[in-house]
Amino acid sequence: MTKKQFISKLNASLKRLPYEERQDIIQDIEEYFVIGSEEGKSEEQVATSLGSPEQIAKELVAAYRVEKVEETTSTGNIIRAVWAVIGLGFFNLVIVLGPFVALAGVIIAGWLMGISFVASPIFVLLNVAIHPQIFEIFDLFFSIGLAGIGLFIAIGMFFATRAIKNGFVRYLKYTIGIVKGGLKHA
Repeated sequence: MTKKQFISKLNASLKRLPYEERQDIIQDIEEYFVIGSEEGKSEEQVATSLGSPEQIAKELVAAYRVEKVEETTSTGNIIRAVWAVIGLGFFNLVIVLGPFVALAGVIIAGWLMGISFVASPIFVLLNVAIHPQIFEIFDLFFSIGLAGIGLFIAIGMFFATRAIKNGFVRYLKYTIGIVKGGLKHA
């Protein structure tokens, strides 16, 4: 594969990245070809030593998506990072998607529980407005107690969500490191 073909395939595979990021990557690849020609290698030999442009693009997109999650944490960025890492190989479908779905379920369940406990006095008051004949003071005090517990759960979920997000980003980086070439031992 020639330099032009390699860069063309790489550029096509990197279309999901911003233009400036693609240009930086292509410039780096062109430098590899220049260094290879200075060492007396042909364009085909340099292209072979670099590997598949599609696989390089997958690894770079995954790394870029994980960096974006670190910069700006949003649900969209996290999901894009997970899909980019899953795209590195079928193995990652099981290794990344399983823990992601489990952790997302725990986070969603915790937040729903905290919010519903906090909102329980409102539901009791609505019930009293609709059916005033079944009002019991115990229900009101019990719902106020649940609201207090719900506040503690919501505060705990705030910190748990942040910790789980940070841990999952580290896990994604670890997975990318394994795919890129195994663990680096000092």
